[in-house]
Amino acid sequence: MTADARDRLLALRAQAEARVQATAATLDELTHDRAGSNDDDEHDPEGVTLSSEWSRLTGLAEAAASELRQVDDALARVDAGTYGICANCGKPIPVGRLEARPFAEYCVACAEELGH
Repeated sequence: MTADARDRLLALRAQAEARVQATAATLDELTHDRAGSNDDDEHDPEGVTLSSEWSRLTGLAEAAASELRQVDDALARVDAGTYGICANCGKPIPVGRLEARPFAEYCVACAEELGH
């Protein structure tokens, strides 16, 4: 399972890294667009305001960066031999949970108890 988990996590990491880079590039473009304008809400009448787009992209960037950190943490657990073991109770995390959430750190019971 460890090799499969590593491969799956590496694929997730590549996807998250691509999203981080894509949103960073788009935010850079938007920053450039905003730099030439004194009006924070300049927009295409058919589109959204620059402020709204900035907020949306910032949220996407933060979510991608968070996923990247979670995947990196899971890869570290694979390397340490603790992947698939609940960090709270020490019991195995069910395979179904790891399939649905490959970077899960807690079993379902502990995740619910801890609010994760």
